Amino acid sequence: MNPAKINELFDLLRAACARQFAFNPKRVTAGMRYVGKEGHGKDMVHVFRDAGTHSQIVLQSTSAILREKHGDKPHWTEAEKAHYRSSDAEIEAEIRAKEAELEFIRHSPLYLDHRTQLLAHYKDWPGYQAGGPNPREAARALIVALGEAQDARLAAFAEHLGSSDPEHLAHLLLAPCHLELEAVRKTTDD
Repeated sequence: MNPAKINELFDLLRAACARQFAFNPKRVTAGMRYVGKEGHGKDMVHVFRDAGTHSQIVLQSTSAILREKHGDKPHWTEAEKAHYRSSDAEIEAEIRAKEAELEFIRHSPLYLDHRTQLLAHYKDWPGYQAGGPNPREAARALIVALGEAQDARLAAFAEHLGSSDPEHLAHLLLAPCHLELEAVRKTTDD
């Protein structure tokens, strides 16, 4: 489907969600992704899915329906609905908190000491080293190894970010890599 048609559908989705569920249109724009069409004729609907939770909203004409359950997994918990009802100020505060978190990670001794090693696992990076694990596996292995060695940089990193989960810490540690890769892509595209 062409981008203009998808934008029209998003306009309908934002309006329907605001009217029916008091969802913040900014949150709908940021959180939902267009999946595609389902059904035929008068029964055709457009399906949107949350990027993080995979909860779905079905748009039928100008009416939105939350899919409370998709498969065996329940969706649209009260907490998730409340998240979509966040005020503009709450959304801005979340954005500022994420930006502060990213700045902390970018300048942390843990990231700075292992930056080259982490970036080497990305195919788009000029210093890519083929044959190794994917970036997520490499970051997780690094976190586990540093944890076993009781590395002080990892301990400070984990304490500041309030997590001891290796998967979550690996995800956070890779976040600045994506910014650096984007910068490399921009210079090669220009």
